[in-house]
Formats: sequence, C-alpha cells, structure tokens
Amino acid sequence: MLKTGYSCLIICMLLLMTTGCGNDQRVLEKIGLTHTTSFDLMPGGMLKVTNSIPLAVGEGLKPREILTTVTDSSKGAKVDLARQSQLVLVSGQMRNILFGSSLARRGFWDDIDTLVRDPSVSPRVRVTIVDGNANDLLIKTYSNYLRTAQYIDRMMESESKFQSIPKVSLYDFTRDYYDDGIDPVAPIIKDIGEHVKIDGIALFRDDRYLTKVAAQDAIYFAMLNKNFKLGSLPMVLSQENEAKELALFDSLISKRRVRVTQGGSGAFTVNFQISVSGSILEYRGDLKISKEEDRNKLEEKIAKKITESMEMMVKDMQKHNVDSLGVGNAVKNIIPYKEWKAMDWREVYPEVEIHCQTKVKIKHYGKFQ
Repeated sequence: MLKTGYSCLIICMLLLMTTGCGNDQRVLEKIGLTHTTSFDLMPGGMLKVTNSIPLAVGEGLKPREILTTVTDSSKGAKVDLARQSQLVLVSGQMRNILFGSSLARRGFWDDIDTLVRDPSVSPRVRVTIVDGNANDLLIKTYSNYLRTAQYIDRMMESESKFQSIPKVSLYDFTRDYYDDGIDPVAPIIKDIGEHVKIDGIALFRDDRYLTKVAAQDAIYFAMLNKNFKLGSLPMVLSQENEAKELALFDSLISKRRVRVTQGGSGAFTVNFQISVSGSILEYRGDLKISKEEDRNKLEEKIAKKITESMEMMVKDMQKHNVDSLGVGNAVKNIIPYKEWKAMDWREVYPEVEIHCQTKVKIKHYGKFQ
C-alpha cells in the first residue's frame, strides 16, 4: 500500500509538471520581449518612444517587431505600445535604452526615474546616447545585420571590453546622478550609413548632456577614471611636414592614484598619477626600440603625449563644469563631512588645480627582440 501511495504521488507530480510546461509554452508564444527602447524629444515637449522586439526567424516571419508612439510621458508610452501588438509586452530581457541627443541635452531624469522604479526593468540595462534621432537609428535596417538592436548591443559590449567606451548601466547612471561628488557619463553612438560607430563619451551635469570626449580620446578618459587591463592606444608622437612619428601601444595595463592636498587658503590641488605598461606593436620613427636608451626616449614621448591629452580633457571638463572623473569624491575623502556639505562644489570645482602625471613602461616591443 505504501509503495502504491508513493507511485500515485510521483505520477501526479509528473502530470502537474507536464501541464505546467504546456501552459508556459502557450504563454511564451504570446510574450513580446522588449530588447531595446529609444526615447526622442518631439516638438511641444512630446516624447517619441520606440520598442524593438526580436521575433523568431522563419518562413513568413519578420526578424523583429517595431512599435512606436508619441506621448506626453514614458509612463503613458507603455500603455500605448501594448495596444499596438498582439503580444504581451514585457521588459525583463531589455538590454539597451537609447536617448536621442536633443532629449539628452534637455535632460531626461524623469524617463530614467520611471525605468528605475519599474521592477521588471533590470538595473543592468545599458544607457546609450544617439548623436541625432534614436528612433531613426533603431528602426533602420543595416544590410549586414539581421536585427539592429542586437547589432548595437554586441558592438557596445565588444568596445567596452577594450576601454573604448565606459559600460554604463541604469544603476551606474542613477548612482552617479545622486552622488554629489561625481557626474554621470554615457557612451555615444552614431549612424554612418551602412554601420553604427562609437562617437565618444557624453558628459553630463546632473541629467543634462553638455559636452563630450571624442572617440579617439576615450582611452585617456579610461586611464583617469579607473584601473584597467587590455586597451589599445594608437598615437602620433610628432610630425614634421608629411613625416609622422607613429606608435601603437597595445595590451595596456593602467593604474591610477589620486592625491588631493588643501593649501592654507583652502584651495585644493588634485594630482592624477597614472602608470601605464604595454607592448609596442608598431613604431615608425627614427628611434631603434631594440636599444634601451632609445626605448626610454620613446617611453618619455608616449608619457608626454598621454599627459598632454589628459590635461586638455580635464580643462574642458572644468570649463563646462562637469565632474565626470569624480574629483569631488576625492576631495570629499580628505575633509570633514560638515565642511563638504557647507561647500558649493559647483562653484569650487572649476577653480581646482588639477595635474596629470604619467609613467610609461614598454614591456615588449616585438617578436624579435
């Protein structure tokens, strides 16, 4: 009798599991998994919201479904978009949020806040700025890529691994927005015809996009921002007429230290100390890098070039009063909390004396050494 009871119990459990799988299958067929959402500012302050939903590729089926609405707010957009599809729209698999540059320049915290408060949206979703109209880029079909949204997502993932751009999620943007010692950043992408390219790093004051770091200078931003491995740095060290001295510094390992001092007058001095090592994959110039003396000269040239580029970048940030490197957090760490809260950092930051120092070490310089 006991064995019979156990047998019945197991059969019932199997039947329940089978029934559950059947129900899940029917539900999945009706679900629209939003992959990427774009936001654009329209005339009169209206908002254009577009969802890209990947579909199964098969005979007679499209690779994606595009839904677009124009509404007063991102909250209302969710309802409007749901009315346009036979699928039940869900956001649990969302990978990327694209903001058009006009909306980013006006400020988009209300839209970020709505997404952050939505429990179905992961805090790891990427935040990306589009140079131009985000909807136009998202709905465009690129001949070499089946689904535009996935193409953008994979490109961003690949570039962030090599320090070309920072990896900025909803969580990262929200954390830096609320932190009074740093301003948010986000990568910028741009449509260039048959492809999409990385166009730099957007620098924000609060939630407003004010200026940017050019794509070719993103590696310098990475060095000032954090420690990292990997990365590649092509550079022109000097130029006379048409003759250029070129170097490709690769497989970079960069470490940074930030030192802050406060003078008797209360003024702050901040020193970014950057240590970079890597391999020379290409060099075109008069130096013989197989010789230690010439190799040391090349290290000095590379260090000088990096330092000049960093200091120019920092001055531009101070000019636009965007603390994208978290200088405020470094200052906050050396003074009493009461003094920090009494300070207007927006007024102090542009006047802070900031210096960059770079030390370069060439670890390898070719297969034949």
